[in-house]
Amino acid sequence: MPAREAFAVAVNCCNIAAMMTIQNMQVETAQHLGVLPRSRLEQMAEAGRTVKEMLRVLNKSSQNMVGQCLANQGTFYELDHYPKGDVYDDQTHSQYYYHAHRPDSGEHGHFHTFLRAAGMPKGLKPVPYKGKAKRPEGKDALTHFVAISMDRPGNPIGLFTTNRWVTDETFYAAEDVIALLDHYEMDLTYPCLATNRALSAVMRLFRPQIEKLLIERDKTMKNWAAMKPGVDVYEDRDLEVTSIMDINIDRQIAAVEKALADLRNVA
Repeated sequence: MPAREAFAVAVNCCNIAAMMTIQNMQVETAQHLGVLPRSRLEQMAEAGRTVKEMLRVLNKSSQNMVGQCLANQGTFYELDHYPKGDVYDDQTHSQYYYHAHRPDSGEHGHFHTFLRAAGMPKGLKPVPYKGKAKRPEGKDALTHFVAISMDRPGNPIGLFTTNRWVTDETFYAAEDVIALLDHYEMDLTYPCLATNRALSAVMRLFRPQIEKLLIERDKTMKNWAAMKPGVDVYEDRDLEVTSIMDINIDRQIAAVEKALADLRNVA
């Protein structure tokens, strides 16, 4: 069935046990952001301005981030990647695609964001794994950062991380993935420059939240493995979403501006 008939897509956790384990994390406040270095806050402030400007330009043309990925792609089907073939920057080695597949929650769908092996430092090793599943290795290795949930009007409303099997990533430890965040940049006109710039800026604007979600992801994986000894946690279809958080662009921008103002007042 075309996914346009089931526009709302969930970020769910597959079963009751997971729902009890994965809690929606709290959005940062100005007080929490105030511990960040001024340089990081200034980068986030600039990212906030970029997101707002790109959304303004898209809205001026009666468009949005999602619509630009679905344009000229034919019928929108659940689980299919949009645009077809994904979007890959062969200089930064950043990648994303948009899709939808769970009609039980408030999102329309979500962007999955990645970095491929060529964008990683040499010698970076994935988490140890003794299971039987085949993982992407060598030049095919990739890491998943976060998924960005979008509402029906095409605005970012949430972030979440996933288990390895969900995106068929290689799976690196949270601290290594966090170190790779600075490498993510979609510097392309395809399928839409404004969408790509907005997506890259969202990753910078919500950098502290993404870091926390990745750390929480690893905690969830560890706890899940302890709950189900003998089960390959990375391939367990009962565990899909490993951490999740609602976001609001305007509130985040306001919190960043307040944190910067507080720093100026102290100085």
